[in-house]
Amino acid sequence: MSLYRNFLSVGGLTLVSRIAGFARDALMAAVLGIGPAADAFYAAFRFPNLFRRLFAEGAFNTAFVPMFAGALEKDGPDSALDLAARIMSWLVAMLVVVTILAEIFMPQLMLLFVPGFVDDPEKFELTVLLTRIMFPYLACMSLMAAYGAILNSLGRFFAAAFAPVILNIVNIAAMIPLVTFWVQEPAGSATWVSVATMAGGLAQLWLVWSAIKRADFVPEFRLPRFDPQVRRFWVLAIPAILTGGITQINIFVGTIIASGADNAISILNYADRLYQLPLGIIGIAIGTVLLPELSRHLKGGRDAEARATQDQSLLIAMLLSMPAATALIAMAEPIVRVLFERGAFNALATQHTAQALIAFSAGLPAYVLIRVLQPGYFAREDTVTPTIFAGSSVVANIGLSLLLFPTYLHVGIAVATAASAWLNAILLAVFLALRGHFKLTRTEWIKHLLILVISGVMGAVLYVLSQRGRAHMETAAPIWEQIGVLTVLVGFGMVLYFTLVHITRAQPLGMLLRRLRRGG
Repeated sequence: MSLYRNFLSVGGLTLVSRIAGFARDALMAAVLGIGPAADAFYAAFRFPNLFRRLFAEGAFNTAFVPMFAGALEKDGPDSALDLAARIMSWLVAMLVVVTILAEIFMPQLMLLFVPGFVDDPEKFELTVLLTRIMFPYLACMSLMAAYGAILNSLGRFFAAAFAPVILNIVNIAAMIPLVTFWVQEPAGSATWVSVATMAGGLAQLWLVWSAIKRADFVPEFRLPRFDPQVRRFWVLAIPAILTGGITQINIFVGTIIASGADNAISILNYADRLYQLPLGIIGIAIGTVLLPELSRHLKGGRDAEARATQDQSLLIAMLLSMPAATALIAMAEPIVRVLFERGAFNALATQHTAQALIAFSAGLPAYVLIRVLQPGYFAREDTVTPTIFAGSSVVANIGLSLLLFPTYLHVGIAVATAASAWLNAILLAVFLALRGHFKLTRTEWIKHLLILVISGVMGAVLYVLSQRGRAHMETAAPIWEQIGVLTVLVGFGMVLYFTLVHITRAQPLGMLLRRLRRGG
């Protein structure tokens, strides 16, 4: 399957997941709104996700994948399977220790994670309870990420990309009674959804394990031990874990600071969910496919193919992320209103969430660029340099967050997050270019400039149209009318954008379709 088809496959499944996620978030907004229970739930849900990204995504999507791909390329499947078993034994051991310690010391951990909740004992105790319920989700997601990394390296992308849909389906099924016949207090609803989230995590793990079992590639669990290859893994993984950890410090710091203002955590979460849609479809899909692809080319000595792969990835990333960012900025308020404003989610919540969404969206292309550029380092087994750049970005994020939050609250945190992402992306691009691994031709620069200009034109048109059609997207209008008008605007924006992209030759659509068909 071609690079472009893999992008399309993973991105398409991620789109399905995000659409299901929107349905879940709309129900969540109706059930929890942006009150104390919502703050407690989203803070609790972020905590295991922080560790998941630290252990699973940090180590396996950066250190493990190049080693596993190299073993497949040079030594064959049996050697690669044995390597996976030896490395995964360490992941399992770490998960067991971390989970037990976290469950025991959860109140003390929450004092560090959400210090702003301490003045509200009821809110703090609810956060501790919900985090204890959901923390084992870390083990499910980490094992799923490890199995997914193996499947992706084998060129099997479906199961890992589809698994998040399962979580959303389980959560939706659990919340339907809460908005129909079994109405609960917000704290009771948050507890019920936490249990459903844990059940969804188990279902996701089962799906990916079933896929790897069908591939006859299940690593055996064994006692952890050191050998030269495992030692090499840790040499690569520790900086990778630090890189993931530094990135998560941005979220950690944002949560700590946001806990000092009522509703800030839940506002940031709803805004985060919206810009995560294009980030997931574009950035995560490209990053998932690009790392094993680059690793195979480089391990096989095919440097020209590796360079072409990264250039193609950059073009498609910008081709899709720039219009997504401008559309979210241009129509932030109507998007939030149509998707979330009902039940406990009121007009003021819409306004605040839209403000945060605009700030997050300004950094969307940078988040996608990071996903495209980091594999250029990881595939060459350089995990130290991205760690240094991520460290620089987190320092910038902390400084800006502390500077902006007292005046701008949740918007200040979103602005700091976007600015630090741009710093990280720029550093990655500059140093990759200095090493001779990344260089755009004059034609490619012109294409990217055209994409930027066309995205701006599309955004301006969408803003004008959304203002003129505002009455049709107010809560007074029927929900089908709101969704219909928003869908028409989004569809028109896509047609306008790709028409201009084709006419200006920034990316002729026929060429893109030929690449999809022929395996380019």
